[in-house]
Amino acid sequence: MTNLDEILQARRDTRHFTNDEVPDEVINKALQAGHWAPSVGLTDATKYYLIKSDEIKKAVKALFVDYDNKAANQTDNEQQKAAYKALKLEAIEEAPLGLVICYDRSVLNNFTIGTVGSNESIKFSAVCAAQNIWLSLTEQGFSMGWISILNYYQFKQLLGLPEHMEPLGYFCVGKPATNYDNQPMLQQLNWKQKSEFPFVEEIRILHPVAEIKRDKEINKDCSISLSEALQYKIDHKTKPTGALGVLEKLAKQIGELFQTLKPKIILPHIVVFAADHGIAQHGVSAYPQDVTRQMVSNFLEGGAAINVFCKQNNINLSIVDAGVNYDFPPNAKLVSAKIDKGTKSFIAGPAMSKMQMELCFTKGSEIVKTIAKSGSNCVGFGEMGIGNTSTASVLMSVLCGFPIEDCVGRGTGVNDEKLIEKQMTLKKALDNYSGLLDLDSQLAYFGGFEILQMAAGMLEAYENRMLILVDGFICSVAFLVASKKNPLIIKNAVFSHQSAEQAHGKLLDYLEASAILKLDLRLGEGTGCAIVFPIIESAVAFLNEMASFESAGVSSK
Repeated sequence: MTNLDEILQARRDTRHFTNDEVPDEVINKALQAGHWAPSVGLTDATKYYLIKSDEIKKAVKALFVDYDNKAANQTDNEQQKAAYKALKLEAIEEAPLGLVICYDRSVLNNFTIGTVGSNESIKFSAVCAAQNIWLSLTEQGFSMGWISILNYYQFKQLLGLPEHMEPLGYFCVGKPATNYDNQPMLQQLNWKQKSEFPFVEEIRILHPVAEIKRDKEINKDCSISLSEALQYKIDHKTKPTGALGVLEKLAKQIGELFQTLKPKIILPHIVVFAADHGIAQHGVSAYPQDVTRQMVSNFLEGGAAINVFCKQNNINLSIVDAGVNYDFPPNAKLVSAKIDKGTKSFIAGPAMSKMQMELCFTKGSEIVKTIAKSGSNCVGFGEMGIGNTSTASVLMSVLCGFPIEDCVGRGTGVNDEKLIEKQMTLKKALDNYSGLLDLDSQLAYFGGFEILQMAAGMLEAYENRMLILVDGFICSVAFLVASKKNPLIIKNAVFSHQSAEQAHGKLLDYLEASAILKLDLRLGEGTGCAIVFPIIESAVAFLNEMASFESAGVSSK
């Protein structure tokens, strides 16, 4: 087939293949055609992976079958469901060659021409490459089928693709066994008919863009332009300049984070990470270690403060077993990310191994990545773990260079005598440390499973441009850890409250941050995040809905 019009009209999505192998020269020519496709800013973001292994094909097929069943159950029309199940929507195991076309998000870490308006442009380039590959294969007498009915998160895991590599789907490649009467199979089977001609309409009317007026020329740099536009919008609401105080700062921060003049909080989520600590064996808490397990059960049953406040404010809640000293029965409401049954005491040795520390970052990242994939753009962090104020205090002392006495508080409510004993115990642990001074070595030696998983989750939230709600002292220490790995994360953070833990104010000063509330809270669980959330919604609401002087006809003088 050599006529371009004939190729373009030919059946695109093949589901029936012969057993003929795909010669190397055929696929290489097709991939070269893909490489010649338009690439925004010449990013070379499109990457290709070939699959010939029957074992891998079988595993991909299982992913397809799982999601295909979910797709069939989306309709209550039994006739339509039966017709859907009768369709052949893939040829993963039958096709001699599998192809995964990906786009590499890591190219966006550098200045990239053509992506300022939308990072999606690198995805569009990959789709252009897929089209070129199909054209080349068709011209050579072969064809391709595009499989997108997959759990993409599991698909990437199964193939071992790095986090920054995003697949368009799985493509079946081979010699077509039928031409489907030169029409799409869905059309041939009367599932859906393709219109004969494309939709085309000439736009003749120029529509006005947002009604922002500026008294001075805005710098053409996009980030500065948006910042000034947000400030102009805030200052020209029907109020004296600065009259809404912290709400104005929040509104501007959220607008800049979401890169819009009309930000919206979508599917807010709070995650409570729970774990036990070996240091609790040394009497640093007013409560026994088993309270961690008891409180996790309370969370799952909906009886804790965080449950009440999340329900009140319509916030999704997840509970994570990061390392509780207990084997919970299977429970759909509990996210299992257990590293071990609590850390070891760091009085005379490391709390965890380097491998366990790295696993904390992997699991914490995965949990928040799943939340981001649900569409959420706002995530709050909470914790539960008897002994974790001691762990947090030591981490603060090590990472900030403060004396341990400045970092230790009453935690769950120890008395004066216990407080002095707690200080001495933690000072002994610090004096005993003779390990390396790099960050990861210190985190493995003094860290807590839930604290490190929270830090990882915060870093993942930053990567997904999510608003990060930080709870009290322990969560702020997790944020401290995250900020040591990426200082830019501060742009995403809202510190919900300054807790009654005496070191929290000093830590916030170190982070050059201020909390929204000061209510003498010291409960943890993410309660501060849930309580502050209505204030965040108020900041967004006034920015989006409050009238300007111009629209209300009110004098600004």
